[in-house]
Amino acid sequence: MTIFVRRRFLEKKGSKMDVTRRAFIGTGLAAAAGCSTFQSAAVRPQPEFMWAILLHFGVNIQSDIPVEKWGKYQGDDIKLMTAADHVRFDEGVFDRITDRMVAKGLNTIVIDLEEALYYPSHPELAVKGTWSVERFRRKLEQLRTKGLEPIPKLNFSTTHDIWLKDYHKMVSTPKYYQVCADVIADVIETFDTPRYFHIGFDEETAKHQQSHSIAIVRQGDLWWHDFLFIVKEVEKRGVRAWCWSDKIWHAKDEFLKRMPKSVLQSNWYYGLSEIDLDKPQNRKAYGNAYVWLDEAGFDQVPTGSNWSTPENMAATAKFIKKTCAPDNIQGFLAAPWVKTLPQFEKLHEEQVDQIAAARSLYSSRAEP
Repeated sequence: MTIFVRRRFLEKKGSKMDVTRRAFIGTGLAAAAGCSTFQSAAVRPQPEFMWAILLHFGVNIQSDIPVEKWGKYQGDDIKLMTAADHVRFDEGVFDRITDRMVAKGLNTIVIDLEEALYYPSHPELAVKGTWSVERFRRKLEQLRTKGLEPIPKLNFSTTHDIWLKDYHKMVSTPKYYQVCADVIADVIETFDTPRYFHIGFDEETAKHQQSHSIAIVRQGDLWWHDFLFIVKEVEKRGVRAWCWSDKIWHAKDEFLKRMPKSVLQSNWYYGLSEIDLDKPQNRKAYGNAYVWLDEAGFDQVPTGSNWSTPENMAATAKFIKKTCAPDNIQGFLAAPWVKTLPQFEKLHEEQVDQIAAARSLYSSRAEP
């Protein structure tokens, strides 16, 4: 039996527990496919309204075929984040982009970690150039000093978990569950218990794995079992799980029934410069997902990107302002989906400027 626990309004004026909107209480999760029902003890105030950028430390997330085997597309000049045995990250670019974020009024950075962070419980996941915990914690302190809140991200979708190396092929086995639990614990400790932990879980289909040497796709109850397992591992450590919402596009009723309200949602629709569901070129499920989540009362961080068009971030903000209740919107995220390397620095700069402009479009309402 699925148990749902309503999010509470906590208010204790004049104390550190002051909460301006709904506080998070982990929702009891379904016992689907053998996953035990639980209720998180985590109670955390919401952060300020997020204006966030996704930046990559690790990039082994899109194909298990080594980058040097991509023929004419050899090297790191392509956008595709194919596998490599070394870290592909430029600290100088990262520092300049985060400085630009602060100058433009942004306040949150979501860091895709993958192979670039050392996991004490599983050193075998490291590659050449992986950052030590000590070095990475110094970088986190620099970000916090700048005024940016760092949020960790690890993608547990089988389409994007190449960073797990051999464990990528052990999905849904006892060893896989143990490794996932271990690295989640490592990350939460490294980040000193962050407010959120982005767990990915997007695009787990055979179509999205055409660039892989092997396709691994969980379906039905097994997908939900593993998803809820990861959520539980995050929540039991006092952190709120955050995921991509695209599964709702193809399974709306099931998603709304089985997705815990405790999980922060990020739907995305990158391909258009205008989101208008009345126009035939719009994929209605992609845009309608924002509305479905809103009507069901989910907290959302809508996500845009300049991957396809530079106008997408503004289009996303305009659409959300028109269609969704302000109380359900916790912020906006921009995801440029390119490596943090000099050849992509201009794209990163443009993405920062684009979400800053979207902030101006959306800010006519009072932010929480």
